[in-house]
Parts: sequence; C-alpha cells; structure tokens
Amino acid sequence: MALPSRPAATALTALAVLVVLGLPGPAYADGTDPSAPPGSVTTSPPPSVDATSPGLKLADGATLAPAKVLDIKSVVEDLGGEERREDTNSDVTFALQAEVLFPKDSSKLNPDARSRIDAIADEIKAQKATTVRVFGFTDNLGSYAHGLTLSKRRAEIVHDELAAALGSTDVTFEVRGYSEDYPIADNTSEQGRRKNRRVEVTFPRGASGGTSAGTQS
Repeated sequence: MALPSRPAATALTALAVLVVLGLPGPAYADGTDPSAPPGSVTTSPPPSVDATSPGLKLADGATLAPAKVLDIKSVVEDLGGEERREDTNSDVTFALQAEVLFPKDSSKLNPDARSRIDAIADEIKAQKATTVRVFGFTDNLGSYAHGLTLSKRRAEIVHDELAAALGSTDVTFEVRGYSEDYPIADNTSEQGRRKNRRVEVTFPRGASGGTSAGTQS
C-alpha cells in the first residue's frame, strides 16, 4: 500500500537483529519493563551444524561458536527522516517523528497527521493484525516525568485515531509512553533528538506481506 506522497525513500536491509547492531528497539507495553526490547532477539531456533564436518575446514584446535539466527530486517525511511518503516520476519513497525504528528510540547494532532495514521491503519488491515502496540517516546530535554506524561498522551491520541480508522473491535491495542527511554539516536544533537521524539506503531506481519513506510515525542 502506498502512503501519501512525500520525499523519495531510501532503503536499507540489515542482516542482523537490533541487539547485534547494538541499537535499542521499541519497548513492550506489557506493564513491566522488558529485559530486552522487542526486535532485539529472534524467536527462530538456530540451525543444527555438524562441527565435525570436513567441509568446515576448521584450523587445528579451532571450535565452532554457538549457532544463532540473524533475522533479515528491512528499513525504509524518507529523506527527511519523518517516517520510517521497519520489517522483520515477524513484525512491522512504523515510526513517526513527533513534529509530523503534533505541535511542540502538545498532544493535539497536526492537520495532516490523520492521513498518515490512516495509511498505517490500511497496512494493519492488509496484514490482518489483531494486536497493535502504540508507544510514545521523547528526547531527554525537560523532566523525565513530563516526558512520560507527554509520550503516553501522544500514544493514546494515535491509538484513538487508529481505532477509529480500523473501525473494528477485533484489534487489541497496547498503549504506553516511555519518556526518554529507548532512544534510537544521540540526544546530544537536535537531529538526534528529533528522531527520538516519536510514536511507534508495531504489529505482526500477516500472510499478505504488504508493503509501506513510518517515527517521534
């Protein structure tokens, strides 16, 4: 599905999970702080490897490291960084910078925010997702408590718009604000803080495997 027109997108495919890259991912809204953010670990079992196979040609005394699965992750981000879409083997995540959705330090939607949220709702329908996580994040400016309130309120507003666009009672939402926790960029620059101020919408990939784009506080 196509999002409303915006700058050309750049794509990156990384053969690594977030934990391998050393970058923090979004956090679960299950009422507890996760030991590992979602997307940082794989749910697929590692393949079995015969350490004695002559085809491995190991050096004398060398041993194999434990096998692990490296999930394929596709990232599409518009040139302004306003929206980013991440696809893994199991999930789709849209990240919308806060300034795209809200005025500064506000939880009132901008005029064009609804069309962007509606586009995400269309992708949720295409993927036939029944569980949707909506998480809000801020940068590290201001107090942690204020960021927690603002990030949660913004996540709730995006949830309300998504629920209205989906028009279905079959979708379960998890909504949470994380203040400055789980930054995805360096908070020492305004460019990095803009990326950290975001709302993320995550849902499971469906059999349809649709395509699109999406992140900020």
